[in-house]
Amino acid sequence: MAPTMRAVVYDRYGRPDVLRLDDLPVPAPGPGEVLVEVAATSLNLSDWEALTGSPAYARFGGLRRPRRHVLGSDIAGVVHALGAGVTRFAPGDEVYGDNLQHKGGFAQFAIAPESVLAIKPPELSFAQASTIPQAGAIALQGTARAEPGARVLINGAGGGSGSFAIPVAKAAGAHVTAVDNAGKLEFMRTLGADAVIDYRAEDFTRAGHYDLILDLVAHRSVFAYRRALAPGGRYLAVGGNVRTLLRLLTVGALAARLTGRHMGVLAVQQGPSAFEPLAARCVTGEIGIRIDRSFALGETAAALAYVGAGRALGKVVVEP
Repeated sequence: MAPTMRAVVYDRYGRPDVLRLDDLPVPAPGPGEVLVEVAATSLNLSDWEALTGSPAYARFGGLRRPRRHVLGSDIAGVVHALGAGVTRFAPGDEVYGDNLQHKGGFAQFAIAPESVLAIKPPELSFAQASTIPQAGAIALQGTARAEPGARVLINGAGGGSGSFAIPVAKAAGAHVTAVDNAGKLEFMRTLGADAVIDYRAEDFTRAGHYDLILDLVAHRSVFAYRRALAPGGRYLAVGGNVRTLLRLLTVGALAARLTGRHMGVLAVQQGPSAFEPLAARCVTGEIGIRIDRSFALGETAAALAYVGAGRALGKVVVEP
């Protein structure tokens, strides 16, 4: 009989209750692919979106039903087998990466293209390494223009990407304002935020003017965002509803340009070159890794519910 593995599977979009723990055949790597024995997978907002099928872009490749039946993209583990043509890794290597296109991390084994993986720094645990690839790339690229004295605001800053973006912006010398719900205000202060805002109690678009806004949960009017930008300021959205993102790319971009500002959607570059620089800073201790909770594979539904409810302080990890 072919070897099997435990995996968390879903066949339709919905809430976490559509997930089930099942036995699947262990996949075989194809050309250019690596079979990874998964040791840890961290959750991202993209996992929640792919589970619920919302916003609409989360259904890319599977309009009515999910194309990939096992979620989980940020993986860390041990190389188990190699497909034809793989030259960068050998069985037994400890690796990590963002397997966004294939997913499959909520299982005991996952297939990943060789190109998305990097050797895990020995100083980091598998759980720690799994938190970095997607959230770290967003944090680095979203705050790339932070500089000494710049006024930076990060909306949705209490979650995974924000837990890296705040200290990265602070390390660049920026004054950082962090926005999230009231339960995350103290946590964001511990990350280094100079000011914090509870979005339910205060409208951050009326609270000041900023040189850079990194919005991880865009859903407001483009004109409200423009109001919050200082002359020459830059607004970047990473996630949010489709209507807001489309307006940012059309009306927002034009309106901002006419007033000497920039508004757009951050096209996040992926791959090891996008996340290894942050991992190196985590190894030295310059940037901390904040893991809120770890769940067992059979608790993946609870882990996704926890993240989807906006309760996570930093990263959440599933360890098979």
